[in-house]
Amino acid sequence: MKKDLCKSCHLFFSTLSNPTRLAILELLRENSMNVTELSKALEQEQSMISHNLKPLIRCHFVSVKRRWKERVYSLNQETMEPLFDIVNGHFDNYCSVKEGCPDRVKQAM
Repeated sequence: MKKDLCKSCHLFFSTLSNPTRLAILELLRENSMNVTELSKALEQEQSMISHNLKPLIRCHFVSVKRRWKERVYSLNQETMEPLFDIVNGHFDNYCSVKEGCPDRVKQAM
């Protein structure tokens, strides 16, 4: 495997492997939100949400815009929606409970 591809894949998938980050992505799929809204929805400290937003922004899974004094976070629809579709398609075609795959990724995600 090409060395650069391995590094890219590691960064990409390690960013997505965190449950809090996946929950943030799931929420942002529905609406853009500020950190206070995300914190309340996930019942986590704002500092934890902010910490987990950084790698999502760095990898451009999430974008941020200023609205007055607050920062509003949005899902990168262009790349994330097709990625969610690929994951769900793979799960539908290749994963089964008897093989020990985890529960299906939520359609609403």
